[in-house]
Amino acid sequence: MSVRRPNIDRRALFASGAAAALLAATGLSAGTSPVRGGQFRMALSGATRADGFDARAPQGLFMQVAMIGAVFETLTEIASDGTLRGELALAWYGSTDARVWVFDLRQDAVFHNGKPLDSNDVLASFDIHASGALSDVQEIETLSSHKIRITLSIPDADFPYRLSGPQMVIYPAGHIDAAMTQGIGTGLYRTHRFQPGRQFIGARVDDHYKDAKAGWFDRVELVSLPADAVRAEALRDHFVDAVDLTHSAELGVLSEITLLPEENFMTCAVRKEVGLPQSIGTRWPMDNLRAAQRWWIA
Repeated sequence: MSVRRPNIDRRALFASGAAAALLAATGLSAGTSPVRGGQFRMALSGATRADGFDARAPQGLFMQVAMIGAVFETLTEIASDGTLRGELALAWYGSTDARVWVFDLRQDAVFHNGKPLDSNDVLASFDIHASGALSDVQEIETLSSHKIRITLSIPDADFPYRLSGPQMVIYPAGHIDAAMTQGIGTGLYRTHRFQPGRQFIGARVDDHYKDAKAGWFDRVELVSLPADAVRAEALRDHFVDAVDLTHSAELGVLSEITLLPEENFMTCAVRKEVGLPQSIGTRWPMDNLRAAQRWWIA
């Protein structure tokens, strides 16, 4: 028995205001080394009309990618190979009992509103989680403008890993309400357009501290497509570069598509025109939500 594919109105598919087809990348190398330029579009599930940049609210995949993958940053991050490394924290030190942690902060990170990052931003951002994700934090102290000390009520050797989570983004102190409303972070992409539950467009920040290391696209666009079949067709027909997906049945010719992290345990599918890090961890979907930072158009 043949399977009938859904008849999808492509004009309605991107009625959110996004262009109907991907803009061609220009000035990019055909090799495997990342070169900055072009546009990257992802179709994602998990968006709702209640979406926003408030890290205290439950976030679906769409907003997690927009926040941690584009607009905001955390003290630590999971690298593409699954290892922990610093992001807004340059280094950290734990006591022998894993209760006291000291973090040295970057001095070259700047929020999209022009405010340089300092210790007060971390204190203010963590304070909003005092009764939730960071309820085990007993005390946070400012040791200098770019050094903080955190004391836990109980030992936790995994505390630096916890700080890489999507809800642990850092907001600008004194402007948290505006940052949650407008999307103001220190990330590689500034919020250009945001329609809750429908679309996010981010424009690459000039002179970012990650220049020549990450953030190879000039523009990143996320569109919400709740149905698996619709996301698969959007990828197959070149409307988007990547989608979250757990099966390949609707994708058609797989020779044009990479399944990540592997075919038998996939969380997303990517067109092979997109360059990927040599090593991608298997614990998180969408390369730990940071596809916009780490991938490029080859």
